[in-house]
Amino acid sequence: MATATRLEDWSPDSWQRKTSLQQPVYRDGCALERAVLALSRLPPIVVSWEVDALHGQLAAAQRGEAFILQGGDCAESLDDCSSERIVEQLKILLQMSLVLVHGLKRPIIRVGRIAGQYAKPRSADTETRDGVTLPSYRGDIVNRSPFDAVSREPDPELLLRGYERAALTLNFVRALIDGGFTDLHHPEYWDLEFMRHSPKYEEYKRIVESLSDSLSFFESITGRPMHDSQRVDFYASHEGLHLHYEQAQTRYIQRRGRWYNLSTHQPWIGVRTAGLDHGHVEYFRGIANPVAVKVGPNSDAAYLRELARVLNPERLPGRLTLIHRLGAREIESKLPGLIDAVRASGNEVLWICDPMHGNTETTSSGLKTRRFDNILSELEAAFRIHQQHGSHLGGVHLELTGDNVTECTGGARGLSDGDLARAYRSTVDPRLNYEQALEVAMRIARQPVGR
Repeated sequence: MATATRLEDWSPDSWQRKTSLQQPVYRDGCALERAVLALSRLPPIVVSWEVDALHGQLAAAQRGEAFILQGGDCAESLDDCSSERIVEQLKILLQMSLVLVHGLKRPIIRVGRIAGQYAKPRSADTETRDGVTLPSYRGDIVNRSPFDAVSREPDPELLLRGYERAALTLNFVRALIDGGFTDLHHPEYWDLEFMRHSPKYEEYKRIVESLSDSLSFFESITGRPMHDSQRVDFYASHEGLHLHYEQAQTRYIQRRGRWYNLSTHQPWIGVRTAGLDHGHVEYFRGIANPVAVKVGPNSDAAYLRELARVLNPERLPGRLTLIHRLGAREIESKLPGLIDAVRASGNEVLWICDPMHGNTETTSSGLKTRRFDNILSELEAAFRIHQQHGSHLGGVHLELTGDNVTECTGGARGLSDGDLARAYRSTVDPRLNYEQALEVAMRIARQPVGR
């Protein structure tokens, strides 16, 4: 994949000369320096040719030749780095991609919010309970969630623990893929223990049988196995929020003449940290990875034009993804202007819809949730608006889990606010459970995706 020329006015730490939001404050600067140095000496989690391969596939999605399925936990937990948990996450993404392949009739690019999604932005630096004020929990790579002074103190050693868990996670995913776990001939490997009780199971089973029959038919008339179907590509992504962590895993690849962030394949910038003159945009402009930025209702035309110019000055296909997260109430009024602004700049991007973050609300009991109907409403509106404006929606970005949780209301079982406490496990934002995620995939599969 072609990449832009090296930037002479950029370095992995040049972001430190800018204002950088959502960064933890460490009391012991020397301990932070030691942790960053140690992290910079460890092997990379991904390699440059994997990054370039994803870049090429994202360019295909930008042309309408593929579709992105990006999903995973809101925030990964260091304690949840277990083989069972990783397998469950991989299973639901594979099941969803199977449904999308069947419905959209095009390649599906699988990108997990996995192996590094340990840092989370917060609306306030501190949290107060019963008159006690402590630093906010910013994810397991920064501090710990229990509400006590020791747990909430930012700890530089957690950068190393996050790296270790990310490496273990992606290594296990690669082993599963290489061992045939993702072979389309054996989708029964992907059944979740509780899935057979789902109202959507029979529809999913019919899709599996249809694809299996098609695969068998092709192989019988050609006389050869479809080797390409036996292994699927799987990529990792996370919000590149903690800039010291991202900096430490940034390497100059001599034969390519570029800097790569080798902590993940595709990092993204969240809405809260996407200021044009701030540290995150400064850091992201210099790495060769395909990058993404989340855009919300307050993103205007001038901002998007300048953002595209800064992050993709050579207008490379697949380089820049814009993930719009507008909410069901605002997508009709906001998305057309965003599409027109980017088109007017002459800098094409890959558009992805995040129907989760713009639809978060709080129940009367204080739990954060998302209404399934609002998620579907925003998603279906996104397909329609892009098509009406001569654009193309190239993917979806979801917070989901393979666990049988109750964090979002609605869906086939009609979960209510009263059901949330039964299995609410997220420490930050509510996720679709396996059943709701599969239902979303089935609705996407019915959407028109052509230009």
